[in-house]
Amino acid sequence: MIRIFSGPLMAIALAGCATTPHPVIDTAPTVPAFAGAVSAADPRAQAAGEDMLARGGSATDAAIAVMLALTVVEPQSSGIGGGGFLVRGTADGSVGTFDGRETAPSAATPERFLDEEGNALPHMEAVRSGLSVGIPGNIALAAKTHAAHGKLGWATLFDPAIRLAREGFKMNPRLHGMLERAKNRSAHTEEARALFFDAAGDPLPVGTRLTNERLARTFEAIAAAGPRAFYTGSLAREIAETVSADTPRDGAMSYADITGYEAKTRDGVCGTYRAYRICTMGPPTSGGIAVLQILGQLERFDLTALGVDNPATWHLFIESQRLAYADRELYLADSDFVSVPVAGLIDPDYLGSRSALIEAGAALGTVTAGIPEGAPTAAADGNEPEEHGTSHFAVVDADSTMVSYTSTIEGAFGSGLMAGGFFLNNELTDFSRSPVVDGKLVANRVEGGKRPRSSMSPTVVWDPEGKPFLAVGAAGGSTIPVQTARAIIGAIDFQLSADEILGLPFVMAFGDRLLLEKGTWLEDRADVFRSLGHRQVFLREAPVKGGAVLRTAAGWKAARDPRLADQIHTP
Repeated sequence: MIRIFSGPLMAIALAGCATTPHPVIDTAPTVPAFAGAVSAADPRAQAAGEDMLARGGSATDAAIAVMLALTVVEPQSSGIGGGGFLVRGTADGSVGTFDGRETAPSAATPERFLDEEGNALPHMEAVRSGLSVGIPGNIALAAKTHAAHGKLGWATLFDPAIRLAREGFKMNPRLHGMLERAKNRSAHTEEARALFFDAAGDPLPVGTRLTNERLARTFEAIAAAGPRAFYTGSLAREIAETVSADTPRDGAMSYADITGYEAKTRDGVCGTYRAYRICTMGPPTSGGIAVLQILGQLERFDLTALGVDNPATWHLFIESQRLAYADRELYLADSDFVSVPVAGLIDPDYLGSRSALIEAGAALGTVTAGIPEGAPTAAADGNEPEEHGTSHFAVVDADSTMVSYTSTIEGAFGSGLMAGGFFLNNELTDFSRSPVVDGKLVANRVEGGKRPRSSMSPTVVWDPEGKPFLAVGAAGGSTIPVQTARAIIGAIDFQLSADEILGLPFVMAFGDRLLLEKGTWLEDRADVFRSLGHRQVFLREAPVKGGAVLRTAAGWKAARDPRLADQIHTP
C-alpha cells in the first residue's frame, strides 16, 4: 500500500537545484554493430565486452571479457587477483547467482588481526601484508559461469585483455592519481614500480603507453589450459609463496588452499518494489539484502509525488538505509559458517514493521537492528573496513539476458603484492577484526575457509510485465547498496535515464553522521537536513562508481557513473 504524505514533509521543496550529468567521454575503439549493451568503468574494458557481443557471444561471455580487461586497464580496482559476485537474469524471469568471493586460508583463526595483547592491528599494517590476502575467486567464477552460460570459446574471451596487456594502453588521470595517492601499495613491489613508475619513483605521466607482458603470458596460459592454469601449477605456487613469505605469523596461505578453491552457485535473493521484480546477491555479501530492505521500507511512501529534487525524499531514503545497515552489522556474514535469517530480513511484514519506525519530519535517534524471524540470539555487531578498489559492470545481450557483475581486489591495489603480473587482493580485511564483542561471537569473524562479508550488490530488475528492465550495481565499499538502491529508485520512481540514475546526487548516513555530496544541490540544502534532525552533516565528494544498462523506449542504454568522465579520458 502506498501512502502519500503532504503538509510539512511535502513543503520541504527546492527549485532550480537539479544537477546536470557530466558528459561521458569514451576513448574505446570502435567495434562492429551488435545487439545489447555493455557498461564498464573504463571504455576499453567496455569495448572488450562489446567485442564479445559482436562475435555472437552471450552476456556472460561479455562480462567475463570485461573483467579480464579491467585487470589490465584498472589494476587498482579489479581483476583476477580478486573475486566477485555475478547475477544473471533472463527474459523468461529465471535468475542465477554466482559467488566468486575470496576465502581465508584454512589455517586462519579468529585472532588473525589481533596483536599479542589482543588489540586490533593498525589497519594498514594488516592490509599491506599476506595477512590480508584471500584466495582469488574471479577465474573460478568466470569458468563456472562460462561453463553454464557461455557461447564463445573460453580462449576467445581473453583476446582483448591479452591485446591490451601486450600492445599497451594509455595511462589515464584516474590510474595516475591512484598510483600517487596509494603509493604505499602501488609501489610496494619491484614489479609494480617497473610497470607504473619512473626512475625517480613518480608515477609515469598521463598518456604514457603502459604494457604488461607478464600479465599477457598469464592470460595466455589460462586461456589455453583453463582455470587449472591459475589454481594449480607454477602460478598457484607463486601466489602461495608470495603471500606466505609476507605473512608475519601462523595461518599463511598454502598451495593446497589455492587448489581447493571453489566458486559457488547461490540462491538468488528476490523481492518486489512497486510491482517491479528485483533479484540480487545474497550472503556472503550483505549488499543485496540491504538493497531490498531499503526499497521495501520505502514502498509506503510516494516518492514520485515528493519529487527527485526534494530533501524530504532523501530524508526518507537516509532513514531507510540506517535501518537496513543496523541489521547488516548484526546478522550478515558467510552463510556457510553462520545462520543468516535471509527470509526474515526481507519478509514484507518485517519490513513493514521497520518502515513504521521512519518519521517523515524527524530523524530517528539511535538505530538498532530488528529481530526478524530466524534471527540468532547470540550475535554481536562487528565493524570492518570496507573495500574501495572495486568495479561494477553490466551487460545485456541479444536475448535480453542481463548480467550484473561486481569485481574487487578490496582496497586500491589490494595488498600491494603481485603475482603473474597482477595485484593480489586484501579482501580479508573485510572480516571483523574483533571476533568477540561483549562476550558474543561476531558473525563476520575470521575463520579458515570462510568468505568475508561484502557490500557488493549486483542486481537485475524486471518491469511489472515481467520484461528485463535494468542491470545495475556499484563500487565504493559500504556505499554500494546505497548507490544501487538510489539508482533503482531513480529508474522506477522518477523514470530517469541510465546516465541520470547514476548521476543523482549522493547522500548517505554513516552512523550519526550524514554525507551530502559536495558541489550538488544537496550542499545548498544542508540546513534543511539539519532541521530534520540530521545534526552531524558533512560535505565531501562522493566515493561512488556505479554502472547500469537500462531498457528504454529506444532500446537498451548503457551508462557509467558520470563522475568518472574526466578521469577516464586520455590525451
